[in-house]
Amino acid sequence: MAAALPYEDADLPPIREVESGYASGSSSAASLPDIYLTKPHLRFLNKQLAQLEPEDILRWCLITLPSLYQTTAFGLSGLVTLDILSRLSTASNAPPLIFLDTLHHFPETLALIARLRSHYPALTLHVYKPLHAQTAQEFAEREGERLWETNPDLYDYVAKVEPAQRAYEELGVKAVLTGRRRSQGGKRGDLDILEFDPDTGIVKVNPLANWTFKQVQQYIKDHGVPYNELLDRGYKSVGDWHSTAPVLPISSFSADNDADERSGRWAGQAKTECGIHNPKSKYAQYLLRQQQHQESTSPSPSPMVPAEQALSQALTEKLNLIAASGA
Repeated sequence: MAAALPYEDADLPPIREVESGYASGSSSAASLPDIYLTKPHLRFLNKQLAQLEPEDILRWCLITLPSLYQTTAFGLSGLVTLDILSRLSTASNAPPLIFLDTLHHFPETLALIARLRSHYPALTLHVYKPLHAQTAQEFAEREGERLWETNPDLYDYVAKVEPAQRAYEELGVKAVLTGRRRSQGGKRGDLDILEFDPDTGIVKVNPLANWTFKQVQQYIKDHGVPYNELLDRGYKSVGDWHSTAPVLPISSFSADNDADERSGRWAGQAKTECGIHNPKSKYAQYLLRQQQHQESTSPSPSPMVPAEQALSQALTEKLNLIAASGA
């Protein structure tokens, strides 16, 4: 056995002769982050990606981002992304899909999934539901009737945010593709193509951020992509049945129209997002409101339902981590 060189520690693994002195994917460095983006780097990438078409953005994602998944409720943007990826990727490198089954989707949405499985035989789909519930009836028995009305923040957490977090953790997600676009309005008006969550280390990519509804619509028609039948009944954006309404007279999906794409979501409410794309602030706001309400109404807070108890604990832990990181 060769003697250790003067600068080597005999108790440590030998230095690989093929290493250049810099860390790489094949080196012995164990502390490299999966994905790390500084603000200047993020700004630079967004400036470059903004000049590309969705197909080129997705091609860049396939060769750049590890553990890449697509989160989708099978809206039009997600369907365009799915179809482009089916043309770019092979079965071995196609990003798997994550679908959050809130147990309150339209039957037409679930029927679309079956059609998509047939249209894209190589499709890999992971379905996540609320904890401890497999049906809408079980959900109501556990969380209470019409939770989306009695406590919409809690409903968002139980039905969407928590399942999404669970999916990311169990699947080891490092980057996700979303269907958000600037033309959808609301908080999406200033959307970048590339976003980074420093708390989770997850990269969010919005490959169709620059596209309009008409561009998405035209792609669907040109490529024969299966779509939700509700779009032929006046809907332009489809979510849960209890928070989605048609915005147009019943007409063909192929008809041109300029109706606000997401105006049928949470109609009459000052709400444009469900919390999935901004969970940290949603957590903090919800916990603060819960604490303020309990302190102002009763010295002995009423018992919380199971999901609310779990949410309170999760929020407290999250806020403690945020406070510790800022100390």
